[in-house]
Amino acid sequence: MGDPKGFMKHDRVVPNYRPVPVRLRDWSEVYEPIDVETLKSQASRCMDCGIPFCNNGCPLGNLIPDWNDLVYKNEWRRAIEALHATNNFPEFTGRLCPAPCEAACVLGINEDAVTIKQVEVEIIERAWNEGWVHPIISERKTGKKVAVIGSGPAGLAAAQQLTRAGHAVTVFERSEKVGGLLRYGIPEFKMEKRFLDRRIEQMSDEGTTFKAGIEVGKDLDIDQLQSDHDAIVLAIGATQWRDLPIPGRDLNGVYQAMEYLVPANLVAEGQLELHPFSAAGKNVIIIGGGDTGADCLGTAHRHGAATIHQFEIMPEPPDIRDISTPWPTWPMMLRTSSAHDEGGDRVFSISTKRFIGDDGQLTSLETIDVETIYEDGRMKFDEVTGTERQYKADLVFLALGFTGPEQIGVASELEVDLDDRGNIVRDENWMSAREGVFVAGDAGRGQSLIVWAIAEGRACAAAVDQWLEGNSLLPKPVTPFTQQLR
Repeated sequence: MGDPKGFMKHDRVVPNYRPVPVRLRDWSEVYEPIDVETLKSQASRCMDCGIPFCNNGCPLGNLIPDWNDLVYKNEWRRAIEALHATNNFPEFTGRLCPAPCEAACVLGINEDAVTIKQVEVEIIERAWNEGWVHPIISERKTGKKVAVIGSGPAGLAAAQQLTRAGHAVTVFERSEKVGGLLRYGIPEFKMEKRFLDRRIEQMSDEGTTFKAGIEVGKDLDIDQLQSDHDAIVLAIGATQWRDLPIPGRDLNGVYQAMEYLVPANLVAEGQLELHPFSAAGKNVIIIGGGDTGADCLGTAHRHGAATIHQFEIMPEPPDIRDISTPWPTWPMMLRTSSAHDEGGDRVFSISTKRFIGDDGQLTSLETIDVETIYEDGRMKFDEVTGTERQYKADLVFLALGFTGPEQIGVASELEVDLDDRGNIVRDENWMSAREGVFVAGDAGRGQSLIVWAIAEGRACAAAVDQWLEGNSLLPKPVTPFTQQLR
């Protein structure tokens, strides 16, 4: 490493957030810029640790020590080459990934981990600004045609890899614009869509064809699609949301999180004039304490909600890594997003019993505190008698996660097999039960991280290329089986 004592000289520094009163007035990203010298000093904290556990912590196997060292040495062009060697879209992961690499950082054993995510995003932004990111055109054409269904991170990664291998790739997206949940589920304040649009443009220039507003199985016959293509990649995500079937669920004012976030993104992009049920002046309750719940929280803040509570049935995690999740595993600890810093009340160990309304309209909900216990190794929640209470609520958003791909639609039309969790079954070569139909991303893995989606897209592309050509030079970062062990 350029400075073997960098981790002893510099503390961890991350970018500051823009002031809350300022950022709540717009939909722009929340971070302020970080200067180059600070970033280089942060890169110098990478320890030359001998065994870079960060590589294994990252599903993509990113060459993290390599590009940290190159940034410290001011060799930015070589840094982006090292970064792009394993990651098609570092501007996405650098903004949206929760950074399992940082959780596995050796320095994190007894100090604050290296700011890997921030170095990553600064490398790719420097590359775009300097004009180093350009279309990579395949020198040979195979004459093979591949259809990719779904344009989220897994579909985009698979499509880009297969196009660069020389195949004629068409990406089908049922929404009006390409991007999947990157466009319609991720709020603008977490990632501005201009970063997505420039990648789509690059991929189009490379030869990938995009067809949006087409739902395969409805607007396009699935058998005809397969006969017209040599292979199909299913990258349809895990968009079947988990519901909360309790009394009052049918009241007006109770919505799924994505029913709220999608129109919010459409308004931010100018595709919709007004949100159909804005949180402005409303008492809002978000049920679910994960990232999707935080996305609803930040969106409701920007709408001008009167009050916001976010419920989580699990107990409040500790502020530091819990002993049950030792290094280098993903730590159980309290995570605070930019949206939490903007306001709202987080309530842990709470369960919603029923929604209460008047004339069909939600007015409040009833809750009870719960205690987490374990029986025969299984976790369960016992209600605490006498802790019942009511919260005013004009809007409730259910952010309870997703249970797998939608059961009605392209998956059923293709007659692929599902496992007991509702995910599409694929073999060690990423192929489903239907010959020539491959599966990548959350559709086969279940709800997971963006970095896993990209890794799966890349690995699936290599499997498709191998199947079509008999061999492949595309990298194979993971398999459907080894990935489940990580």
